[in-house]
Amino acid sequence: MENNTPIYIIGGGLAGSEAAWQIAQKGISVVLYEMRPHQKTPAHQTDYLAELVCSNSFRSDDYMNNAVGLLHEEMRQCHSLILSIADIHKIPAGGALAVDRDLFAQDVTHKLKQHPLITIKYQEITSLSFDHNAQIIIATGPLTSDPLTQEIIRLTGKENLAFFDAIAPIVYKHSIDMDKAWLQSRYDKKGPGGTGSDYINCALNKDEYYSFIMSLLEGEKTEFKEWEKNTPYFEGCLPIEIMASRGADTLRYGPMKPVGLTNPHSTQKPYAVIQLRQDNKLGTLYNIVGFQTKLKHSEQIRIFKTISGLEKAEFARLGGLHRNSFINSPALLDSYLALKTNPNISFAGQITGVEGYVESAAIGLLAGCFVAQKKLNKNITLPPPSTALGSLLRHITEQNHKTGFQPMNINFGLFTPLDPENKQQDKTASLSNKNQMALRALNDLKEWQTYF
Repeated sequence: MENNTPIYIIGGGLAGSEAAWQIAQKGISVVLYEMRPHQKTPAHQTDYLAELVCSNSFRSDDYMNNAVGLLHEEMRQCHSLILSIADIHKIPAGGALAVDRDLFAQDVTHKLKQHPLITIKYQEITSLSFDHNAQIIIATGPLTSDPLTQEIIRLTGKENLAFFDAIAPIVYKHSIDMDKAWLQSRYDKKGPGGTGSDYINCALNKDEYYSFIMSLLEGEKTEFKEWEKNTPYFEGCLPIEIMASRGADTLRYGPMKPVGLTNPHSTQKPYAVIQLRQDNKLGTLYNIVGFQTKLKHSEQIRIFKTISGLEKAEFARLGGLHRNSFINSPALLDSYLALKTNPNISFAGQITGVEGYVESAAIGLLAGCFVAQKKLNKNITLPPPSTALGSLLRHITEQNHKTGFQPMNINFGLFTPLDPENKQQDKTASLSNKNQMALRALNDLKEWQTYF
């Protein structure tokens, strides 16, 4: 294979940006296609590459106790562009890694534009009619345009699966009543760049909580088109009113749980708590955690202003709902993320059936590395399933799904279990299972990198 021909990447989101970086860092030319700003999407607000359209949080950064935190650390060890830029632009968020979304996307865009081996073309790709020897990575994400979606369906011979994803509202900090709200991280936990007082908290008593639940259930919702009505939600990102419909106390055990928080304005223990997380570096914007919604905009303003401390809230962005699509990866892709029927075409990111910013970028990292290794005529070694990268890859490429393939966040349940015999003899046996799995993963990752 000629090394002077570029690798083509379609989609400039987190996965496409990461894949482009990994390939270029290995000395191979890349052409990265992004349809924005010429072709807009229902969710994007800017023209930047790697824009964060929902939350500004990459979730937990605790690599010893949390699988996504471990994925962060593994990606750092693999010189991830996305994680390195996230670390630069982190803002207080308790134990989570959250970023100023605009500065983050600006910096990723700048890095890619400045790389001598990366060419960015702002145009929509509607056909995969490249040279028959061209290596292509499709990283168009959940908002793949209709023409390209039809092209993918034609190419794969399979109907895309689909689910809905929702966006949480963002509030101007100055409009929050801090005589009622207070600053505190759950259990006062400090995270990357945090102080232990990183969230704004709004308490509800019992009557206020159940009144709020009733308002969510009765509020007017956006209506689905006929073809959307049977599309399932992703369980990890349910609209708040859908959670409320599953039981009056569901939210009290979910995003509105009151544990680990103490209201300094009252001696009464909160019955439920709404948390808002800093959304930009200036600290002027806060998003309402877990409040993704399909309520109509007017209803969001009316209902969310009944929350104590948000009576005069001004919204920088209201919540919304968009349709996400993903392919049946276990049936379509080989272990290296390439189509079984056409190994010159690979897929990366959320379209492969992973859920979450970090997971999408991680699959972009792997796809970029695999295609680069192939281009350089090197043997490709898979990351061990004992690592976060390897377990996530195995989830989307192995046909071991008894109830059908569905998107999933990284979790320790995807990892190779600990060996119970070695566990008793290992010097780390006194550590928790999660700690042992994390240490094993990082050790196995180092060994894998020696072959990469």
